[in-house]
Amino acid sequence: MYDPTVFDNLKVAFENQLYDLDNLDHKIDICNRVDRMDFSIIKRDFAIEFMLAGYLDVTAEISLEASLEELSAEILEKPGKNPGCILNIRFYKRVKNVTKDCLLIERSLKDIWGPDFMLTQELSFVYGKQDSSYLDSIKLTYNQKINEEHMSDIENFIEYVLRTLAVMNEI
Repeated sequence: MYDPTVFDNLKVAFENQLYDLDNLDHKIDICNRVDRMDFSIIKRDFAIEFMLAGYLDVTAEISLEASLEELSAEILEKPGKNPGCILNIRFYKRVKNVTKDCLLIERSLKDIWGPDFMLTQELSFVYGKQDSSYLDSIKLTYNQKINEEHMSDIENFIEYVLRTLAVMNEI
């Protein structure tokens, strides 16, 4: 009989909560979903992208990654290993005043998320386009692996993401 991995269980838990927020509560609109097995390096990754319902300016993406090492440790039940997944959150927002907006975003996210997440912002633009805005890709990486012991934290985690979306829509 198939025994789902930590990755599978976490993926389903995130999907259930997010699809309920989309279909039942109408708080978010899911706009993209990726569920991939990378055979070149034997890695699983899952990502789901969404925005607050009625707000098109900022999107959030929650992603999980499980490497070959993590998957094999779990499937082969290697002693002393504690398999888990890497959790990343990305927010995408257009900014015009890079210095002011990026600093405000950084301060706001540090206030919401605290020290357990590493924050990076990457800016890009389309060369030759007259629009003078930049796409800010804000990445929060949790500084430790997550596993099924974190299942009870998923609802609160998603609330933080929703709160961040609301704050970033104001910037």
